[in-house]
Amino acid sequence: MKDVVALVTGASRGVGRGIALSLLAEGATVHVTGRTRSEAEASLGGKRAGSLEGLALEAAALPGRLVVHHCDHSNDAETERVAEEIRAANRLDILVNNAWPGYENMVEDGDFTWPRPFWEQPVWRWDAMIGTALRAAFMMSRAVAPTMISTQRGLIVNISFWAAQFYDGNAIYGMAKAAADKMAADFAHELRPHKVAAVALYPGLVRTEAVMQNAEYFDLSNSESPRFIGHVIAGLWRDPALMAKSGRVLVAAELAREYDIADVDGYRPVPLSAADFVKS
Repeated sequence: MKDVVALVTGASRGVGRGIALSLLAEGATVHVTGRTRSEAEASLGGKRAGSLEGLALEAAALPGRLVVHHCDHSNDAETERVAEEIRAANRLDILVNNAWPGYENMVEDGDFTWPRPFWEQPVWRWDAMIGTALRAAFMMSRAVAPTMISTQRGLIVNISFWAAQFYDGNAIYGMAKAAADKMAADFAHELRPHKVAAVALYPGLVRTEAVMQNAEYFDLSNSESPRFIGHVIAGLWRDPALMAKSGRVLVAAELAREYDIADVDGYRPVPLSAADFVKS
């Protein structure tokens, strides 16, 4: 993928970091955004581990080229600034909308507020999931779509999850993911004449920094490394039938089976299905 240019939002840690590293490992030029500049900054104020600085150190040994953009996607002007820098290069093949502050502050004053009913949810959580994450996906896609259209090829990936289709413990979370799926579907409809694809992509349980810090609470037997979904995105980009998949909700583990992609440790994750979320 040495001639491929990608942008991954929210890549200082977690799934976004893994996607960026996978694309770099495959030789792509990868632009990334993130709020946390350094590991020292990450350690302040109870922030989760992971930073742009740490990503750059890890990426140094990989064949691709990393371009780092410090960006807070809650500020439209910062999103636009990054888009303008990419437009100036007149090339973008893949956009991965991953920025997601929705998992922050799940415990407030010792109280785990995530599973509260919607009428007891803190309003800031709506702002994080809808006002920042969902808006950032729309604003970045809006800003870079003309560049993809100009080359008559491109791929927009919204990282989503089964909460879009089934209740998964938090109503706002479900609404945000459902909107991400619908966004991809409608983008695909409008972009199809320009040969640009858009999809919603579901990971499984990913061994992010946050998950591993609480590993005792998870069954990791069928989990995925953060890099797994990135290699799947690379496979999707190479798929000659990409446009036939445009507009669809896709499951990373299912695509991995189709493309014969294993995780970095050789494990082949079993795809989750609706049955895993429907409660009897």
